[in-house]
Amino acid sequence: MLGDAVNQERALKQNHTKFMPLKRSPPFIRLSMGLALAFCAACGSGPSLAQSVISPIGPINPPSAKRPANALEAARFLTQATFGPTGSDTDLVMKYGYAGWLDLQFALPAVSHRAYWEAADAAIKLVTPTASANQEQVWESFWQQALNGPDQVRQRAVFALSQIFVISALDGAVGNEPRAMAAWLDMLGDKGFTTYRQLLEAVAMHPLMGRYLSHLRNQKADLVTGRVPDQNFARESMQLFSVGLVRLNPDGTPLLVNGRPVETYGPDDVGGLARVFTGFSWACPAAPVDNCFLNGSSGGVSDPDRAFKPMVAYPKYHSTEVKSFLGATIPAQAVADPAGDLRIALDTLANHPNVAPFISRQLIQRLVSSNPSPAYVLAVATVFNDNGAGVRGDMKSVFKAIYTHPDARLLNSTTGKLREPALRLSAYLRAFPHRSDTGRWRVGNTDNAATSLGQTPLRAPSVFNFYRPGYVAPGSVTSAAGLVAPEMQLLNETSVSGWVNYMRDNLTAGVGAFNGTVGTVVLNRRDMQRDWQPEMALAAQPEALADRVLQKLLYGQASTALRSELIRNIGSVAVPPLDATGSNQAAVNSALRNRVNAALLLTLAAPEFLAQK
Repeated sequence: MLGDAVNQERALKQNHTKFMPLKRSPPFIRLSMGLALAFCAACGSGPSLAQSVISPIGPINPPSAKRPANALEAARFLTQATFGPTGSDTDLVMKYGYAGWLDLQFALPAVSHRAYWEAADAAIKLVTPTASANQEQVWESFWQQALNGPDQVRQRAVFALSQIFVISALDGAVGNEPRAMAAWLDMLGDKGFTTYRQLLEAVAMHPLMGRYLSHLRNQKADLVTGRVPDQNFARESMQLFSVGLVRLNPDGTPLLVNGRPVETYGPDDVGGLARVFTGFSWACPAAPVDNCFLNGSSGGVSDPDRAFKPMVAYPKYHSTEVKSFLGATIPAQAVADPAGDLRIALDTLANHPNVAPFISRQLIQRLVSSNPSPAYVLAVATVFNDNGAGVRGDMKSVFKAIYTHPDARLLNSTTGKLREPALRLSAYLRAFPHRSDTGRWRVGNTDNAATSLGQTPLRAPSVFNFYRPGYVAPGSVTSAAGLVAPEMQLLNETSVSGWVNYMRDNLTAGVGAFNGTVGTVVLNRRDMQRDWQPEMALAAQPEALADRVLQKLLYGQASTALRSELIRNIGSVAVPPLDATGSNQAAVNSALRNRVNAALLLTLAAPEFLAQK
């Protein structure tokens, strides 16, 4: 399966030349199938990944839920809990164990994305008073924290939660509020470490969610005009954010009655819950006057932070009708009580028996494995229901249960997940740290699947995220094995070859936006650059270079076939001998750099890297 990719990348071995763009062609379709094979090695009759591991740090030991036996196990844990292992974090995990390291992470203070955006906005206005920061600065903060932030568990959790509780900047109501987008990331990082109930309320009352799912300024029914409450958020708050479509057993498997799944809710539940989410609108100094509800201001005065301050209640617009949903009923009211109704609704959602297995399974999928065992889901859901101190939905305990469960340490044919594009890039950049010429980490918009990642944080195509948790790739080996592969929904001929071309370009020229002059220094290069001398120093020794790259990107989990391909391709790039005067040093350096780039690109395109195991 690797051979098809290698055949497309023969241009890498040409001596004294720049890398040639890799054309999109039918073999890359077969590479995507290779990803499925890597994801489910036991679907065939050959050896599993665990049986063909080359590990310079010793054998893979039986999994332990408490402490890694070696640096490989620590690095595998860090691929799940962070945006990519680093040597310092690996050392800390080895020293403190899994739970101890997580406790250290939980104690770290959050770094505010909104504060970064506001500082960037102020700096821009100093130069051009009429200009302002935009979405670019949100991505700068995201990537700066993803790549360099000490609170890796928090930032990784934020990314996972942002794909369950989705808002998207592709919607102008969200995209035109970049300061609030940064505040949304802060909210997920804050409430994502409290309780699920607190997180759900923060999500429901955030103005960006209110605009994205249209319950901000949602009004009660009007019999004269025929208006009914908007049902959008009510439906998605059940389908995507809490209980899901079908009743679940505690282990996440569908509850069957007469052999058939049971729906969790119906149209009447949506209608009843929609009445709860009426009468909420902007925070406003004069709230709850009418024009504050409609326009967010009164007498021309509005709250400058209204785009991210929690929505407030306007009783005049709140439904007083009976509200029945999920077995709960709020009687008809003589006086509207939006805050009380909201409390009952969110308590009902948060305490539903489906929530623990539904949310637990999705978090496991986003962080550890696409196909968690029922026992794994049950164990995490049990902690979700009670953290041992009588607290339901304690998110720190849930994350700890996910990361420390023995199944998270397993290395076999059905464990793991495909790396989504953003996590591939972060793993590369943390394995081979770059510096930012501007200090702003200008990765930028990476929407385009043909030329970059086909994925930009907070720019999912819909409320259903970039991919569905139950996605099954048609005609794939994973499908035949009865497995889901959510991230494969992003894979097609364009995106597979786009990743290789994007990384070929990044290896050659650096990562991110192009900088002309920074300050008074003329750079004319990409923002993020690396000094490749440590790798070039090994380039004359193909085996040593291959082992370094594989250790950095695969943490010792390289198949013998991949290692052999790397050594062969590295060696095929001829390096001229340095002449006596050193006049051909540039040609020698160019050849050595080509060897480094060849080793890296072949690894970054290999199924062993693209599948997080």
